[in-house]
Amino acid sequence: MKKSNRYVTLLLTLFLSMVIGAIFMWLVGYHPLDAYVQLFKGAFIGKVNLGTTLQKFVPILLTGLGFAVAAKVDCFNAGIEGELYLGAMAAAWAGHYVTFLPGILHILFCFLVAMVAGALWAAIPAILKVKWNVNEICVCILSTYVAKYFCSWLCNGPLTAGSGIPQTPNVTDDALLPKILDPSQANFGLFIGIAIIAYIGWFIYKSTIGLKFQMVGLNKKNAEYLGVNVKKVVIQGMMVSGALGGIAGAIEVLGSYGYFLDNFSLNIANDGMLASLIVWNDILLVPVMSLFVAALKAGALSMERFAGVPRSVVDTITAVFIIFATMETLFQFSKGKFAARKKKKQESSKSEGGKSV
Repeated sequence: MKKSNRYVTLLLTLFLSMVIGAIFMWLVGYHPLDAYVQLFKGAFIGKVNLGTTLQKFVPILLTGLGFAVAAKVDCFNAGIEGELYLGAMAAAWAGHYVTFLPGILHILFCFLVAMVAGALWAAIPAILKVKWNVNEICVCILSTYVAKYFCSWLCNGPLTAGSGIPQTPNVTDDALLPKILDPSQANFGLFIGIAIIAYIGWFIYKSTIGLKFQMVGLNKKNAEYLGVNVKKVVIQGMMVSGALGGIAGAIEVLGSYGYFLDNFSLNIANDGMLASLIVWNDILLVPVMSLFVAALKAGALSMERFAGVPRSVVDTITAVFIIFATMETLFQFSKGKFAARKKKKQESSKSEGGKSV
């Protein structure tokens, strides 16, 4: 599909999903226009509301980018939630226990260990996939549970703060990311996320390694024929994906909470995966969809409080979004099958005509 067509399709999908959501609200007795006005206000009007949207946007963006990068090497990284957890735990450990580094170096070290933790965890399903052809989706899903329970054990046991709450001790003040838009939880992680968008865009579309990623994702056999080490590239792609998940976890700890809290992620990575899947893992469109999903999440409370519409409606709109995106993909697939069938029919008719002559 051409990129221009993708943008038009995305806008149409946005519009249609909102229309379906409005019809659904009207059928169950709510006022759609009032609900959407409250949703918009709750997401963007006022420092707290806008800050909440931006705070939710960053981890959704980074996990969505991570999923899209894995898709470039033909991998389905369903375990990015686990990489987020391990990255968050690694940053919490480094932020509290590593005290000999000053200021910015301490923050950079926290991000480094978070990236390493996420990358190494993502390497496990990648290695199993390229060495023994193990399905990475199954490994990722199962490994996510291992990562979450391991982090839960750490913050309830060896790394507990001892306050009766399942959390680690607070990170030191010099490891915290500066806040923006007080009194919201928005922080400097927003600018880190924007910088990462620019870097990943350059990395995938301009760098030599990024071009290898695309070659492997499009056709592994052709890439191998051209001299690309496909196994190595797949592992590299998954490790970059895991590192992005680790960064997302580090930003949550260093920017939003100041410590690791057990079960702090309310399906953040799943929202990122959905944002990426809806836009066909297009890295340039992931930020747009991530902001939209974050606005839905942030504005849902205001819509529920002031318009009386339950949050489940937001989940309904998101589900409709996914359905339309899937239908569009199915349409493209069926159109391709129809074109192939038509071509085959034309060829057969030509051959029959030649025989009759």
